Amino acid sequence: MQPYVPGKRQPAHMPKGKLSRWSEIKIWWREIDRVLLLLVLLLMSFGTIAVAAASPASADRLSTASETLDPLYFFYRHLAWQVLAIGTLLGISMLTRENARRLAIVLAAVMTGLLFLVPLIGVEINGARRWINLGMQFQPSEFLKPGFAIAMAWILSWRMRDPNLPVLGIATAYLALIAVLMMMQPNLGSTILFGGVWFVMVVLSGVNVKRLGGVVGGCIIGLTATYFLYDNARHRIDAFLGGGTAFDQVDLASRTLLAGGWTGAGYGLGIRKMSLPEAHTDYIFSVIGEEFGLIVCGMIVLLYLAIVVRVLMRLIDEEDLFALLAGAGLIALLGGQAFINILVNLQLFPSKGMTLPLVSYGGSSTIAICLNVGLMLAITRRNPFLKSRTIGLGDRLGFGQTAPMKDTTGSARREIHP
Repeated sequence: MQPYVPGKRQPAHMPKGKLSRWSEIKIWWREIDRVLLLLVLLLMSFGTIAVAAASPASADRLSTASETLDPLYFFYRHLAWQVLAIGTLLGISMLTRENARRLAIVLAAVMTGLLFLVPLIGVEINGARRWINLGMQFQPSEFLKPGFAIAMAWILSWRMRDPNLPVLGIATAYLALIAVLMMMQPNLGSTILFGGVWFVMVVLSGVNVKRLGGVVGGCIIGLTATYFLYDNARHRIDAFLGGGTAFDQVDLASRTLLAGGWTGAGYGLGIRKMSLPEAHTDYIFSVIGEEFGLIVCGMIVLLYLAIVVRVLMRLIDEEDLFALLAGAGLIALLGGQAFINILVNLQLFPSKGMTLPLVSYGGSSTIAICLNVGLMLAITRRNPFLKSRTIGLGDRLGFGQTAPMKDTTGSARREIHP
């Protein structure tokens, strides 16, 4: 092989074992779930339009006598964050499964460490100390979510190497640590989301049901104690159950959502949104209902369902236990957060301060959500010419094959189709 000389034509072939950047992109495009990527980008497009509709309401509420915000202030900022988020999504999705796992575990370790610092140096907003400022203000818990799901999948997959390892105890201890750190902020909504993801992954990992029942019972006791120990959580739950007036933003969001009827009042013609708190973030679903109608709200719900179903279909015959658990955990995070936000807007769940993923305005939170999606795309990458012969999610749910599942280091049996 001739050495490369700057200014001259490069060699016709690359060194053995290395691929050009263009070859890597072609492999990525062949292996990526393009349908899932299209659904995500479509949902983000809906979100951009929704933020444009909600921006005037939030800009008006945050304007002061000395400073008046542009009605599209949040829309312009959202566009900038969207460009960064999509770049993050595509970049992370190009990682191999092993590199995605390594990155997420490091991310989980770093963000868990930052959670210890939040009570000490965190920024307090609206009575909660959840943000930290390291040149950019962000919530460590938002970036911890995808790292938590993959770290949990990594821990639970150890049982394939040694069934006697106490993986349930280790996973539960990590969840308990996260729950304690989250409630110090306090952040009950995200704590519940972490617990839900843990439950889904533990069930799919096939741990002993009796042990799982004991842990779930302990979690219920912890939630009950939260009601009596945290005033904010108690007030929100009481307002939800009894219709109190101190925290009535949920009722206002529900009335805003229904104000547009089936077809909506029209873009920019919503009136109730002007009195809605956090119209561009927590309650953007209500703004969509008022201006675009319940039909469009239903379309957004169907998009979320399509994304969840698409990922589950991708995992149906996945033979790698780590990939199965990681993919299920990541989609549980995305679907669970969307589910909670929509229920809050429908006045079917107490207010939790959660954004609608891929739709709501968000700075660093938008990056974190797209990081989640990028990892999900990387984990579910698959060579279309390889067909699995081992069990996957279908067998875990009782309607698939019965061959033994491989762990991350196991050699998968595959059949190559020309």
